[in-house]
Amino acid sequence: MHSARMVATDSSQGVTKFRKKTVFVVDDHPLLRQGLALMINREPDLTVCGEAEEAQAAMKAIAAKRPDILIADISLNGPDGLDLLKNIRALYPDLPVLILSMHDESIYAERALRARANGYIMKQEATEKVLIAMRRILGGDIYLSDRMANKLLHQYVGSQYMSSPSADLNSQLAVLSDRELEVFRLIGEGRSTRQIAEKLHLSIKTVETYQAHIKDKLSLRSGRELVQHAIQAKISEKTS
Repeated sequence: MHSARMVATDSSQGVTKFRKKTVFVVDDHPLLRQGLALMINREPDLTVCGEAEEAQAAMKAIAAKRPDILIADISLNGPDGLDLLKNIRALYPDLPVLILSMHDESIYAERALRARANGYIMKQEATEKVLIAMRRILGGDIYLSDRMANKLLHQYVGSQYMSSPSADLNSQLAVLSDRELEVFRLIGEGRSTRQIAEKLHLSIKTVETYQAHIKDKLSLRSGRELVQHAIQAKISEKTS
């Protein structure tokens, strides 16, 4: 699939035809999926072959559609985009995946790359950058914003970036598992334990267990401190 040539020849007419690269979109917001499809389908070399709003439906459709590239959000009902990415890598290790998310790239981009995403872009980025990111990934490259690429470079060489307040917060959150971070983020959005359980398709007891693990890992003494810490992290994400 992914090694298919972009150019094919119709021998009966001697005409060269271009095969558009197919794109599959996974996002729980119908309007965003529609907007992406309209933008992508206007391109001469790209076309949307399908879409889904949650991970299970996405896996079934990907098996049938076999797209050339996948665009996925992190926040999905049920298993999140990182869980979806891990399942995709188990079955389709070479499928290019671009994570398109509203969440702060300084927290999530590294996790996405560790899960073998090919790129990460925030929804606030200009729409033309989504197309740039897709084409770069289809060409075999990794795509990150200039801001995130510079941060990772500074982190690698041990610059002053690591002593910044936002970096301190990110290093604290790095101890959380992907699912714990998802629960922590939803707490910061003001969601109750029951609401988190419903969104993630988990039992209330399981969510409470995650909350206990988060408090332990972040050395928080109470549920109130957990909520305050999560809200502060959310505010930092919006202002960073």
